[in-house]
This record gives sequence, structure tokens and C-alpha cells, in this order.
Amino acid sequence: MMIVPTGVGAAIGGYAGDALPVARAIAQVTDRLITHPNVLNGAQLYWPLPNAYYVEGYGLDQFAAGHWHLQPVHQNTIGLVLDQAMEDDLRWRHLQAADAARATLGLDIRGYVTTDQPLGVRLQQAEAATWGTLDCPDSLLRAVEQLLQAGCTAIAVVARFPDDEDSDALTAYRQGEGVDPLAGAEAVISHLVVRQFQVPCAHAPALQPLPLDPTISPRSAAEELGYTFLPCVLAGLSKAPQFMPQVRDTNPSSLFPAQTFPAQGISAQDVDALVVPASALGGSAVLSLSGTGTQIIAVQDNRTALNVTAATLGLRVVRVTSYLEAVGAIAAQRAGIALSSLSPHIAQLQPLAGTQLNGTP
Repeated sequence: MMIVPTGVGAAIGGYAGDALPVARAIAQVTDRLITHPNVLNGAQLYWPLPNAYYVEGYGLDQFAAGHWHLQPVHQNTIGLVLDQAMEDDLRWRHLQAADAARATLGLDIRGYVTTDQPLGVRLQQAEAATWGTLDCPDSLLRAVEQLLQAGCTAIAVVARFPDDEDSDALTAYRQGEGVDPLAGAEAVISHLVVRQFQVPCAHAPALQPLPLDPTISPRSAAEELGYTFLPCVLAGLSKAPQFMPQVRDTNPSSLFPAQTFPAQGISAQDVDALVVPASALGGSAVLSLSGTGTQIIAVQDNRTALNVTAATLGLRVVRVTSYLEAVGAIAAQRAGIALSSLSPHIAQLQPLAGTQLNGTP
């Protein structure tokens, strides 16, 4: 599993799909890679990874906690939610992007529903993170329900976000600095849908195109390419695994009252390694997996605006400097090689604490 928390200014993965090269590298040394839209989304850029699973953040937390399993699918039927607040030109741009995904990529997009009220996205930002709120969350849920009733199995949401071309936060973000001003609110939208309906969901913000700036950072440049961020969302959702909530048998007459059903799909017990920034270890998924046999690999180079470290939380982790080193650690684990054996200096084997040696070997 690979996590880069959303909206915390991660040096890698805090911009426009800039963690995707890392995901591609990790996918080459794993049987399966479970990650989330913040890692794989690059606006109009994306990369098909046959062994990668595109899992929304709330679903990822439920999976790591053992509450949900993941069921791989051959293809999802996608439904599209459009915010009533979108201007006609933006609405048409997004519908054309969806039609292009159908005609060029062969995606199964069933149709779209426009919300019965403007969603009213509001952005909030502190020094270390961004978040947001919706004025009309019920309108979003009603639109999603219509799509699910029509047979859709995954949901793409396009909400109209505030344009703020002159904000210092946006200027910094376009230069590859600071915190993504939209990311926190995007997470709120997808979390709401996944929590309510337990189906794959991802979000693309609708914004008017920004003025050309030749000095844009390469890490932010993917969002400068067109009128919509929707293509990567549709591509990711097309094969996103379905969620399988684990239903506990509460029948007091049952011989096995604590048993959990169904015992199929991919579970948290299948996760051998979790790769996460070393300063952002306080997330729900990290804490859930820290109590299992999953090896947590903490990457120092991927700095964030947070300072939640292994030492702060008392977690046992493998500390690595870079994602390149993390890939090596995963390859060693896959080969059954102790990381200590790759060092030029290997200490002599010592007795366990509390034991005594009877004689000399």
C-alpha cells in the first residue's frame, strides 16, 4: 500500500499527479499496489497500472481497519454527477471529456445527473492543511442515489470550486510550493459518497482555466493542460475495486458469534508493506496497520507540513531516505532478505534480553 496524505503539502504527491512515477516504480516490485486517487490522479494525465488498485481515502481507511475488503472488478459502470453551479461552458467541457473517455478509452459511462441545488463548495486552509465544506451535501447524495438506482457501480463527481486566481496559496501551488488549496475539500466530497453508499468514488474540481504562466513548476503543470481534471478520475474509477463491508454475525445462538462474513476479496491481512511520508504517520490507515504484521516504510525525503513521526507515536517503522530506497526495501522483503544483511557491517548475533548463556559456544 502507498499513501500520500491529501492537502498537507507533500513534497512528492502534493501537486498534480507527481507521485505517479513512484507508484509506477513500486508496482513493478509488487504483486499488487493499493493506493488512492491523490497518488494516481494527474488531471488529463494518468498511467494504466494493471496491478494497481484505485481506492478512495475513506474506503482505504475502512479497508486498513479490517471493516471492508476489496473486490477486484473487470470493469465498473461509471455515473457522473455535475454540480448545478457549473456554468454552461464548463458543463459542456466536462461532458465532452466524458464522451471522449467513452469513445477513445472504451469506458462504460452510463450517464450523468445534475444536482438539484448548487453544492456550494467552500474552501478552508491553515498553515499545515486544507479542508472544505458543502452547503448542500444532501443534493449530492440524492444525485448519487439516482445513478446507483440506474445501475452505476462507481461515481465521478464534478463540483464547481471557487476561482481565486490572485490568492497567495494558488500562486505558491503553481510554483511547486505550499499546500494544494483544493485537495482537502475534494476529500470531503468523495468521503461523503463512499461513507454513505460504499461504492468507489472520486472527484474532479470544475474551474475556469487560469492565465498562462511560463514559470509553472513541472509538479503542477498537469493541471494547466486543459479545461477539466476529469480524465484521470474516469480512468481510475473504471477498474476501481468494489468495497465489501464485513457483516458480523450477531445472532446470540450462533456457534461462532464473532465470525465475519464474507471471507473473500483482498483484506488488510494481505498488506505486506505500507509506504508513507515519515512526517505523516498519524492517519487512520497507518495506525490500523501498525498493529498488524505490515511493514511500515517511512520515507524521509517526502516532507509534509505535518510533524507526526514514528518517534512521536511510538511506531516501529523501516526508515528510508527516498522512494528509490523504499523500492529496494520492498524488493528485499519480496525476496525474503533481511534488510540488515544488505549493510556492509553486520553485528554478531546477541542473546535475547532476559536470557543467560550456559557456557560458551
